[in-house]
Amino acid sequence: MSEIFPVLDLRDADRSAESRADFLDTLRTAVHDIGFFQLVGHGVEGGGELLALAREFFALPEQERAELSILKSPYFRGYSEVGREYTQGMPDHRRQLDVGPEYPAARPGPDEPDYRWLAGPNQWPSALPDLRPAVLEWMNRLTEVSHRLLRLILEALETPADFLDEVVAPSPHVHFKLLHYPGPATAEGTDEGQGVGVHKDYGLLTLLLQDDTGGLQVDVGEGRFVDVPVVPGAFVVNLGELLEVATRGYLSATTHRVRRSAPGVDRYSAPFFYNPRLEAAMQPLPSPYVNAADGVAHDPANPLFAGYGENVMKGMLRAFPEVIAAHHPDLLTPSA
Repeated sequence: MSEIFPVLDLRDADRSAESRADFLDTLRTAVHDIGFFQLVGHGVEGGGELLALAREFFALPEQERAELSILKSPYFRGYSEVGREYTQGMPDHRRQLDVGPEYPAARPGPDEPDYRWLAGPNQWPSALPDLRPAVLEWMNRLTEVSHRLLRLILEALETPADFLDEVVAPSPHVHFKLLHYPGPATAEGTDEGQGVGVHKDYGLLTLLLQDDTGGLQVDVGEGRFVDVPVVPGAFVVNLGELLEVATRGYLSATTHRVRRSAPGVDRYSAPFFYNPRLEAAMQPLPSPYVNAADGVAHDPANPLFAGYGENVMKGMLRAFPEVIAAHHPDLLTPSA
């Protein structure tokens, strides 16, 4: 599996000129051939503590978590019970807390795009006061790692490392989830349903912190899914659809899913999504690899948009139909 999902040490990018060249070669191969890899040497500590807070949060009484229901938020922030989010039209078997950059509550104007609803306040549990500072600090740290990694990917593609700075500066619209995949009490029906269904991520990069349970699977071609191994201390990194757009398909957002947990097994994870500013749009990278690329994948069921706001709002319409119905019924169309 290590050959499919290489383990890259971020420290190798700075050890020497030779080490950096080897690192960039491995990185270019990884992002082009599979779009997934494991990252160690990133310098971010506290993953175990964050997952411990996740366990505490999901152990709170359901009534306390329900006070943070995402159905109360027109900004798509808050708690979702099992089955609240949908992928490929099917409910996902997981609980989650969705968090984004802290913005005051505001109603977009009539001439502003719909994706302005994605900027707003978060919801935090009063019974777990340590969660908010821990998550916000984690998001800040992973924003730094993600930006450095994005620049290294551009360098690996022989593109100026700062070419995409303008689409993320000064405030990338990052997104963070705490996830709990509860295992069923019995084996009956465990082959039915999904942990999270087959999908691609909407933005630039995803950095996933996972426990030692496993369950993440990646499509390696012709619909064959393989397990991503658990590497202690590593982030699982994958590419989002905006990098596929920016590279004209030389890099692709790889399809992945999470198996439903086995009976008695609980899986906890914390994906961090590094994205452009909501209003930013991608331009093709000035890269010899990109110049020779064939273009993005054409899927009528999942069109790719160069603007991040449009691309992520496409996903929200599908993922949270009840939030849309409660707060944004004007966005409902027969095709959504």
